[in-house]
Amino acid sequence: MKVAISSEGSSLDSRVDQRFARARWFIFADTETGQWESYDNTQAAGASHGAGVQASGLMADRGVDVVITGHCGPNAFRALNAAGIKVVLGASGTVAEVLQRFKNNELAPASRPDVEAHW
Repeated sequence: MKVAISSEGSSLDSRVDQRFARARWFIFADTETGQWESYDNTQAAGASHGAGVQASGLMADRGVDVVITGHCGPNAFRALNAAGIKVVLGASGTVAEVLQRFKNNELAPASRPDVEAHW
């Protein structure tokens, strides 16, 4: 399964970024192989409009099954949902810790966004 985690940095030791679309980095991880890569989201994070839809498009293009983040607004949540991507909210700690919690089935997908647009 391919998972994307919003991150404050480019490594598994980085803290989870509480923002989805405006996260500085995304860590893409394959839960079956253990392989992972980081993606610098600086340019999209600074966009004045459409960051949520843009980040959601990136997730779909990368074949992500699940996004794990702190918070997600309605536009991004809708776009992710339309692409068949599940969203886990309320994540905190390091990327490695959150990834392990996900593998242990300790995190569940959300049914709706938890913040307003442009949060």
